[in-house]
Order: sequence, then structure tokens, then C-alpha cells
Amino acid sequence: MAIIGNLLKKGIRLREMMEQEYTAPFDLQKRELKELLMAANQTDFGRHYQFNDILSAFRKGQSDFYKLYRSVVPIHDYNKIYNEWWKYALQGKKNICWPGRVKYFALSSGTSEATSKHIPVTKDMTKAIQKTSIRQILTLSKYDLPSEFFTSGILMLGGSTHLHRVGNYFEGDLSGIQAAKLPFWFQHFYKPGKKIARNRNWESKLNEIARKAPDWDIGIIVGVPAWLQIMMEKIIAYHKLSHIHEVWPKMQVYVHGGVSFDPYRKSFEKLLGKPIYYIETYLASEGFIAFQAYPNYRSMRLVLNNGIFYEFVPFDEHNFDANGEIKPNAQAIMIDQVVEGKEYALLLSTCAGAWRYLLGDVIKFVSVDESEIVITGRTKHFLSLCGEHLSVENMNRAIEMVSNELNVEVPEFTVAGVPHDSLFAHHWFVGSNQPINPHLFRQKLDERLKELNDDYAVERSAALKEIKVEVLPVKTFYDWMESKGKVGGQNKFPRVMKAAQLHEWQQFIQTHRHGNNY
Repeated sequence: MAIIGNLLKKGIRLREMMEQEYTAPFDLQKRELKELLMAANQTDFGRHYQFNDILSAFRKGQSDFYKLYRSVVPIHDYNKIYNEWWKYALQGKKNICWPGRVKYFALSSGTSEATSKHIPVTKDMTKAIQKTSIRQILTLSKYDLPSEFFTSGILMLGGSTHLHRVGNYFEGDLSGIQAAKLPFWFQHFYKPGKKIARNRNWESKLNEIARKAPDWDIGIIVGVPAWLQIMMEKIIAYHKLSHIHEVWPKMQVYVHGGVSFDPYRKSFEKLLGKPIYYIETYLASEGFIAFQAYPNYRSMRLVLNNGIFYEFVPFDEHNFDANGEIKPNAQAIMIDQVVEGKEYALLLSTCAGAWRYLLGDVIKFVSVDESEIVITGRTKHFLSLCGEHLSVENMNRAIEMVSNELNVEVPEFTVAGVPHDSLFAHHWFVGSNQPINPHLFRQKLDERLKELNDDYAVERSAALKEIKVEVLPVKTFYDWMESKGKVGGQNKFPRVMKAAQLHEWQQFIQTHRHGNNY
């Protein structure tokens, strides 16, 4: 078992994994916040918000430390923490929100904003991500995998490791930053290797991977579904294969994240010669938050003892406005107060200098005891024009159900809320390379959404008067991404289009007009 064996030989221990198994989530998180506050106590941020006083509260009542932390440190979205703090770290100043100078900044995928965000990536965060990655690899021992699998390599399709130098810092995709800083002992297993990984040209990188694919013994592939699928299609076409297992017979695990895999599953599995395991991860630019801990689970376990302290803001009208903006008086809770089945927006405090940072993702606990979650959407990626409260989870599930029912592949889609006379409508843009009757698809989609969401069903008989479906080639979605400079890496197409972005998208598809309208 070369991968797992090598990890253990290098001194990697299961202590952190066992600690989370046998320690209450509250206790793990209390200690995590204490360690973060102690580390950042003498930073500009720590002195401004009196971390010393908050640390003193850890000696008092069970939750006094959190009540003080919550009352003293405000909630930050990206714009607030960047304008007040991170911009100084970007200028090269030391000890702003975390000890030392930040030398790396991850550029976010920017699906909800016009411009990319600069997220600090400290040495401590890099180490934390590596440790969580190793914990995930070690979970492979729970899977029914043949011994020869563990001698194979890992192909990670991420952003370029050739980072942009800007003044005193480097910027790039988080996957590129992490791949550039892989431990020496891990590089034997890592593909496509340093030379190809440095290539900034997406098409050229894929061509090199396709050419070299037969030289590699790959057991695990890692990356965003859309780009992994394009890569496999290119390899299959280049070598005139029937499926990817003809070149990589040991490939049995796909580690994915960043977007729901369900819409891609049908077309993805056509490229395989045999079933494989799918393992979901929750690796954001701000940190490695959770990963699937057991085979065949549809949930992920929060990592509670590795550089991140979590808070949970109930995602409801008391805490968020109709546009998904958090309200000034929003109330957060700790992990000991969450309940199963309720949606929460995540706040992070991290070893990269994020403090009570609104990540933008919405999650739901499926097991409080095991800290198991699913991602249901984003605070601004949902539709509630008139109270329908349609989440990305609802959208993904409905698209998957209709795709299976009509036996078609729909790997990409987006939806927008638009005016309809004096009321409202939903305009769906559906990506498929197969003939689709938009009238039938619309009917089935509407039916499934009514089944999945009671609020949607009510509003369909009230203010939500129309559903429109427009079918486009999948290539149109990827051409749009390319036009925005967002191909490969962690980039993904937004599931909800709003305002200015919708106008740009509609103008774009006018010049790429294919498909049918309803």
C-alpha cells in the first residue's frame, strides 16, 4: 500500500482523526478558537479587537468566551475585511490579521462577483490543508479497493502552479498554490508533474496530459467535474479509446468538489469502463472545511481541529435580506447549538487571518453527532423572487431527476428570476448536446420542483407565473467561462444568474445561438 504506507513512514499519524472521533465537537472548536486567538493576539487585528480580553473569558463560564468573541468582533464579508484589513497585507505589511507577512493570495473563482477576490494563504493554512488532505487519503483504507490500487498515482487537475508575482506577493488559483508547495515525498505520486502543472495555457495543458496519459499509472483523479470530463474526453479521443479505463485500468477513485456532481454523473460515467468511488470534498479558497469520511455517503464531515473555527448563521429572513445580504443584527451560534435539517450560512475564523468571515456557502447538518453536512447552495445563489425559496440543492436534484426521466445528459445549467407582466418568471438555460424538447423538459422540471419544494409549489399558483426553458449546447457555457478567463482550476459556472451578469450572458448567447427555445 504505497500511498498510505508512505504517509505512515513519514511520520503522519492518525492522532487528529482519532481526536475528532472521540472528542465532543464543542470542545474541539473551543480549543481551536483559543489557539487561533493566541496565535493572532499581537497582530493589528488582535490588538484592535482586544483578543487578550476574549482569551481571559476562556477561564470563566462554559460559553462566556464565545459570547464575548461574538459581541466584540463583527461579522465580515469579503469587502469589509479586505477594505479594512487584507488590503494592507496585500501591500506587504506584516502582522495584519495573522503573524508574519502573507506571500500568497488565492484568486477566488468569482462566480458571484465581477472581479476575483484575493484570499490570503499563509504557511499555517498551507500546512492545515496538507494535513486535511492526508486525513482524507487515509480514509481510503475504509474502501473495498484492491492492493494494487495503492501503488498507483494521483492526477490533480488544478490551476497553474506558475503563479503571478505582483510586488511582494504571488497570486493564483488555490489548487496551483497548493500543488506548487507539495511535500517532496508526495511528488512521486503526483501527476501531471511539475512541468505540465506550470503551464498557464489550458488547451496546451490538456493536450500535454492527453499525450502523456499512457505513461502514468493513475488510481485517483482530483478536480472540478466539468474540467475532469473535458480532460478524459480529450484523452479518449487522442488515443482512440472506448473509455478511460483502457489507459488507466487502476483508476477507481474520483475526488471532486466545488460544485454538485449530480448534474455531471450521467455524462461522466459514459467515459468509464467500470464503476468507481466518488469522494466529495469541501476545499474553499479560505480553507479545507470538510470531506466525505465514509464510502457511499452523500455527506461530508466538518474538520473541527485543524485551523478553522466555525460559526453558523441560520439562513432565514431574520438574518438575511431578500438579496442574500446578511443583516447587521444577524445572530450566529456555535456547533453545539445547531440542529439537523436547518440551513446555515458559514462564518469562518482561520489560520490565514479570516475572522468571523462570511464564506457565502449555505450548509445543512444531516448528523449533528458526527458533524456531517451537505452544501445546499450559496447565500446569493438562490431564487426567492416572491417567496419560492428555491435553493441550489433543489435545482441540482430536479435537473438530475428530469435528466434520468428523459434519458438525457444535462451537465450544465443556470437559472434567473425575471419579470413577467406585473409578476415573475424563472428563465432556465439548460446545457446539453442531445436533442431536448424544451416544452417537455419545462413541464417535467416544474413538476419535480413542486415535489421538492412546497414554497415553490405554492408560488406557482400565485406570483410565479411562468417557467421558461432555453436549451443550449454545453460548449456555450464553457465558451462563456473562457471569455471571462475562467477555465480550468476551481472555476465553475454560476447556477443562478442575477442582474448585470444575466444581461451579459444573454448578450453572449445571442452570438452563439443554437438550441431551441420555449
